Amino acid sequence: MSITRVREYFGSVGMTPETFFPDSTKEVWEAGDAWLDPHFLDSGTNIVHSAIQTWLLRSEGRTILVDTGVGNHKERPYAPVWSHLDTDFLANLARAGVRPEDVDIVINTHLHVDHVGWNTRLDGREWIPTFPNATYLMPKDDFDFWNPDNGHRPRLGRGNQNVFEDSVAPVHRAGLTRLWTDSHRIDANLRLDPAPGHTPGSSVLTLASGTDRAVFVGDLLHSPVQILEPDANSCFCENPAEARATRRKVLGRAADDNALVIPAHLGGHGATEVVRDGSTFAIKGWAPFSPYTDQR
Repeated sequence: MSITRVREYFGSVGMTPETFFPDSTKEVWEAGDAWLDPHFLDSGTNIVHSAIQTWLLRSEGRTILVDTGVGNHKERPYAPVWSHLDTDFLANLARAGVRPEDVDIVINTHLHVDHVGWNTRLDGREWIPTFPNATYLMPKDDFDFWNPDNGHRPRLGRGNQNVFEDSVAPVHRAGLTRLWTDSHRIDANLRLDPAPGHTPGSSVLTLASGTDRAVFVGDLLHSPVQILEPDANSCFCENPAEARATRRKVLGRAADDNALVIPAHLGGHGATEVVRDGSTFAIKGWAPFSPYTDQR
């Protein structure tokens, strides 16, 4: 197997730690200044930094994308930082040796604005699937929750407005989605499991290849601070108590299995190994992915 990181965006998301992580303590951010800045925090402005990226996997002869970022030209009236982007994501994917038609599987760990955007691209006035030969794996619980026809009132408010209509429904109408529940085995190396809390259908992808272990945790972690303070949710978690329990469970398993933890949004080296540290966790070491040093 191989794992390649494909970048869409890195930089400010316009939020302070206190806003983004209201459960976190001031002390953990102050103590981390030396290593949080610049990949996770701009200490000069006190603004959190975040990466938008896709993880490209090659497993058993298939090309797999884990999450598809924000996308270009999307109308996001209540998430202006993601509105009408015009990034080089597809060119970055091409530099990794992948054309859209080469992709066999797209995994959306959940259906937030910054995880499904490149599911589709604008063709004239129509949103069409970006990856026409792929099966898009989506958690059914999230599909139902974010479908506006079902009338749910998310904690995110209108922050996900238009997302289902322009980035989810078009691939479903094209017959490319597979809505899964409980768990889903992709191949001998890869398995999807529910990890609810951040959203009702949030999921994790577990990789087991030979003696290697990794877990793609989506938005269970937005910052490495949540490893040190696993009860610190982001402000976007739909079910805070469930999110805390799920985060502790997944981090505990990763620590016990010596699995590489690969969140969706970490800058820097992007992934880490963790160890238990009393009732919380600590960072054992960073993955060898090249860190992002440029900002925008």
